[in-house]
Amino acid sequence: MSNIPHVLILGGGFGGLSAANEIRNNLSSSQVKITIIDKKDWFMVGFAKLWIIRGTRTFENSIGSLNELSKKNIDFLKEEILQIDLQNKNIKTTTKILSYDFLIIAMGAVLAPEKIPGLSENGMNLYDHNQLTEIHNKLKKMKSGNIAISIMGMPYKCPPAPFEASLLIDSMLREEGVRDSVQIHFYSPAPITLPAAGPEISQQILNLINSENIIFHDSCKIKSVEKNKLIFQNGEANFDLLLAIPPHVAPKVIYDSELAKEGGFIPINRNCKTQFENVYAVGDVTTLTVIDTITVPKAGIFAEGEAITVAQNIMSKIQSKTESSLFDGKGGCFIESGRDTASLIEVDMFSEPKPTTKLTESTTKHLDEKIQFEKERLSKWL
Repeated sequence: MSNIPHVLILGGGFGGLSAANEIRNNLSSSQVKITIIDKKDWFMVGFAKLWIIRGTRTFENSIGSLNELSKKNIDFLKEEILQIDLQNKNIKTTTKILSYDFLIIAMGAVLAPEKIPGLSENGMNLYDHNQLTEIHNKLKKMKSGNIAISIMGMPYKCPPAPFEASLLIDSMLREEGVRDSVQIHFYSPAPITLPAAGPEISQQILNLINSENIIFHDSCKIKSVEKNKLIFQNGEANFDLLLAIPPHVAPKVIYDSELAKEGGFIPINRNCKTQFENVYAVGDVTTLTVIDTITVPKAGIFAEGEAITVAQNIMSKIQSKTESSLFDGKGGCFIESGRDTASLIEVDMFSEPKPTTKLTESTTKHLDEKIQFEKERLSKWL
């Protein structure tokens, strides 16, 4: 029995679920054993968070249970990962030590609001699922004043999401009839809205939010937050409600294991290998540099594509084949307009000579596709 190779996957998000399913759909449990470890037992497509803020969705109706994986002969373990021992090829969790033949690290990025003094006391975290209902309630109560949406570190997950949030909040306030007495200000440390997408798309997104009277402030690098006040390196701004996108870091066990420098992400190439044999990393926990300072954005669709690449490379090794796959760098992110339409940002990170992005027009069809995208993944992975 013991000669069945064991693929151990750290993280049950886009990357982990995509890799596990790709392998299991091609190899039976007599050919490979697959285990996913995650400290939570649910999966959610990130953009559902905005629908919870909007009030059109509940948390319970937006998650799939990782315990369903056992039906596919994929083992699931709900535990904290305490140590990655690359020398002895094992993982230590709260109660177990698991050895692996192949390791896929898909642990995502960790939100680090504590890096910004005063943030946790004085602002809300737009990306924290525990705060979504409270954000919804605060927005519903708002009759006048200033809302600040502030990106507090780069890179962050799902680059268009904060802009989408501003548009959905705009539409909530319009429905409540208070939009004219509430200002929405958007603060970014970057010089343009979406650096990863380049100047042209950034201008289109700027036009989109400006058309709804959302005011974009560029190059606002946050220092700290006080009561009702943002302190930037080059000025300050007042707010009544702050929705922050906090800095993102890699999980501590990643740099404890020397896979990355402290707080940094795991550097990978298009084959998604780390420098350790049979150890791969995908998704938000990684940095995949394309050219110069351009890196693959932290978004589920890219984690999914990288994970399929890794799955194919592991299956190739298990079956003693020689071919190997490279991540194609293609993907797309939806931007909902707040007017029952969405547009799609289509990205090709490895097109020559440089990455290309295009933004489609905003249609109801793209909004349907967005809803379908979520349904599809929950049903095919779980």
